[in-house]
Amino acid sequence: MKAEKITGIRSVDFKIIAKGHGVVNWNGPTTLVGDGGKTVDNHTMPKLRGYTNLSGKEKDTGYKYKKEATDLDFKKNPLYISQNCVRHHLFREQAFDVHYASEKNIKNLIASMTGLVRGYVVPASQNKRTSPLLLEDFVDQLGNGNFEQFGQAGVRDSSSFFSKTTFGDTEYISYGSVSVEQLEFISLDKKFDRASMSIKTGEGEEVAQLVEKYIVSIDEKNRSPKAIFHENYVRNGTIFEEGEVGILLNSDAIDVLIDATLSKLKELTIRQAKSYMYVDEVIVDYNDSSKMMRIKEDESSISNMPKSPYASYFYEKEK
Repeated sequence: MKAEKITGIRSVDFKIIAKGHGVVNWNGPTTLVGDGGKTVDNHTMPKLRGYTNLSGKEKDTGYKYKKEATDLDFKKNPLYISQNCVRHHLFREQAFDVHYASEKNIKNLIASMTGLVRGYVVPASQNKRTSPLLLEDFVDQLGNGNFEQFGQAGVRDSSSFFSKTTFGDTEYISYGSVSVEQLEFISLDKKFDRASMSIKTGEGEEVAQLVEKYIVSIDEKNRSPKAIFHENYVRNGTIFEEGEVGILLNSDAIDVLIDATLSKLKELTIRQAKSYMYVDEVIVDYNDSSKMMRIKEDESSISNMPKSPYASYFYEKEK
């Protein structure tokens, strides 16, 4: 058993500061109490962290009273953009490609940012890759919320009126992380129920070459990325040394994908109707400590540049 202590950069963590105006991620119509105590369904609410439309008051019959549209505390229930929405826009050029993935073309999906960083599940074959990218919701810090009443032009009955909780200027904070262990290894084995694709004899090298070619194509610093296929990669520290068929990325390949992911984050913008959000700053920590997300606790302890190699979690073992 090879049980060497795993050292090096285990994850690349980051803090994101984003700015914008208005609501880019709506929650949709929300049932509330309107004028005269009547229940209304024509108020549109943005995503607010921890918000419920129930006031906490109950009738003897068990009916739970709803809140009024103005009954909001934007410090307790801040505006947020869900991480699902952010992920969609981060990889928007490939947002629908997974729908068209099949056993015939899945190798092209693996050799892409979606295959390597975003992650995917192909329902028909159950092939999947867990995303190494963790993202938290973008939470607003300013609380510039407003209640706005609207009416449809030319119509005067009560059904023509609707309202929205809108926002002025926004500033969001979010955190995220890229796991080196999940990024560096691409399983091509059904043994542990995490095969990225099913391969035929001799196909593994071809997939590795495709992945390597893609990583070389997005490398902007002339590094030497490698994607190495082997029939038995074993996770360091396992008792029985049961391995998997798969592809392991070298340190340069990991570095290229980290850079490409950070670049996407720095350039992220979301525009929805009259509202927008853009990333203003990304603070990066090449984390070689055992503390996960130390950037959250103490920004003075982070490493803005890599000070050690990326950690290697797998090794080749002859069968």
